[in-house]
Amino acid sequence: MGNTIESDLAQGQTPRRAKAPGKQRRSGDQENWDQRLGFLMHDVSRLRRTVFDEFMRPLGVTRSQWWVLAYVSRHDGMTQSDLANVLEIGKAALGCLIDRLEASELVVRGSDSVDRRVKRVFLSSKGKQLVEQMAQQSHEMSERILEGLDEEERRALAEQLTKVKQNLLRIKGETGPEKD
Repeated sequence: MGNTIESDLAQGQTPRRAKAPGKQRRSGDQENWDQRLGFLMHDVSRLRRTVFDEFMRPLGVTRSQWWVLAYVSRHDGMTQSDLANVLEIGKAALGCLIDRLEASELVVRGSDSVDRRVKRVFLSSKGKQLVEQMAQQSHEMSERILEGLDEEERRALAEQLTKVKQNLLRIKGETGPEKD
């Protein structure tokens, strides 16, 4: 049998597209790994954000807000400028977002002790309580999305994703900062 959908099914394999005339099929290890892995990682990331949005909805937090709150909770007192750089959003856009978070009494801005022009962002007590609720929701969601994976598989997945992240950060460093 040739490389057709029927032969793949007959051999118990996932059907593949028939090859175009005159084109060679890549070997199994090379067959679209770059595309499949890229799409899979993108899909998992997008779906996780979408599901997380749904888990956060009862708390009244938007994606942009939970993103900033989660980061500030790990780096309380970070400068607004540094926060914008790390989150890769514009300073003006972050300023508007922090204005809304401040109006909701979830964060407070404070002046830097050395340079009063520099604004630092801190979680308020109300913000800390919300982040605790977010963490509980996040844990519940993580348990649901990792359903079917035992502890060893979860650790292996985390280790593998960490390696991929380190590789991406290394590559990003090699290519230099983005040009605006």
